[in-house]
Amino acid sequence: MTFATLGLIDPLLRSLEKLGYQTPTPVQAQAIPAVLAGRDLMAAAQTGTGKTAGFALPLLQLLAMEGPKVAANSVRALILVPTRELAEQVHEAVRQYAENLPLRTYAVYGGVSINPQMMKLRGGVDLLVATPGRLLDLFRQNALKFNQLQTLVLDEADRMLDLGFSEELANIYRALPKKRQTLLFSATFSDDIRLLAGQMLNDPLSIEVSPRNVAANTVKQWIVTVDKKRKPELFVHLMRKGKWKQVLVFAKTRNGVDALVEKLQGLGVNADGIHGDKPQATRQRALDRFKIGEVQILVATDVAARGLDIEDLPLVVNFDLPIVAEDYIHRIGRTGRAGSTGEAISLVCADEVNLLSAIEMLTRQTLKRQNEPEFEPEHRVPETDASGQVIKKPKKPKKPKVSGGGGKRNLGKWVDSGDAAPAEPAVKPVRKVPVFNTGPRKRKP
Repeated sequence: MTFATLGLIDPLLRSLEKLGYQTPTPVQAQAIPAVLAGRDLMAAAQTGTGKTAGFALPLLQLLAMEGPKVAANSVRALILVPTRELAEQVHEAVRQYAENLPLRTYAVYGGVSINPQMMKLRGGVDLLVATPGRLLDLFRQNALKFNQLQTLVLDEADRMLDLGFSEELANIYRALPKKRQTLLFSATFSDDIRLLAGQMLNDPLSIEVSPRNVAANTVKQWIVTVDKKRKPELFVHLMRKGKWKQVLVFAKTRNGVDALVEKLQGLGVNADGIHGDKPQATRQRALDRFKIGEVQILVATDVAARGLDIEDLPLVVNFDLPIVAEDYIHRIGRTGRAGSTGEAISLVCADEVNLLSAIEMLTRQTLKRQNEPEFEPEHRVPETDASGQVIKKPKKPKKPKVSGGGGKRNLGKWVDSGDAAPAEPAVKPVRKVPVFNTGPRKRKP
């Protein structure tokens, strides 16, 4: 199968040839004909399998061949993404695909001045890539109209819910024309996303080219158990032992990013960090320097998990496990892309055992454990498995009362010092799903 057999027009085929794209990926082979036929679509595929081309190529073809010329302050196709980095990445791909087409494309997101974006939109844009918050700002200031909108694309919709964009999605939905084509693409589909799709899509075609919520098999994964306070020390040890050259590291908090970067820079390591508190220009500069090798270690919060596209990235390290299990798939999906192989190492401490259990249950695999000599944890990380269970270590039998001691006295009861407290049950984070029923609510009598 070739891109030509999928029905793409010559200007797009020339762009693909220039980019070196020869054979469609499975998601592209199924999605492109469906989008060209005007179907609503929800597609699940592992990250790095070509989702962007799967919706962007047919969308550009429809815009080039159908519909009126775009009016002032209007948009004909809208791609919603959760983060600034992903907006830049998607728009860059769109720009390359549309090189030989007479179409105007643009990307808008927060963290930068809104005025240049308002000026750019005055002439109208055929295809706009946007984050939800900035899109609503532009709409509320009358810088953007949706009366010409033909197609809406939700890219990484589950991440938009995770980041708290449910209200923004509901407000955008109410502002859009009811008659339109809607496409929903993501690496994972939670039950919340399937509910959202049921509200926003009309008789959608469903495509799943990989098992639901399974990490790419091109990524070798394992965990190293360690006490929380020794994580920075272990990271430096592993970095030196493995002679790491280019590593993307994920930390849970902004303060965690800054602390690890400061430690690495103090050791003479060329490291930088990106998170939501940093200006967009600073984040982009750090990412660009990482891509060309000027930065050896890039530390990020999950704001970057789905917005980084780095060729041949060999290694991802989870300094902290993510709060939302699905984010683990997106994090490690930054390596092992497009058929290449990669590695993903997670540093896990005892109080992350429930997060580990949730990840293993989601991915249907028990992650291989590895203890690093001299870093064995004092606080044992309980065993887990793919069933989502935390396997408790059998308790030692209590010692009989012996005159003169032999145990610890606790409120009159003998307790053996080897007894372990039971692990807390896994708690799945609750995500708010937008509700699009805008009618009046009835009060209870």
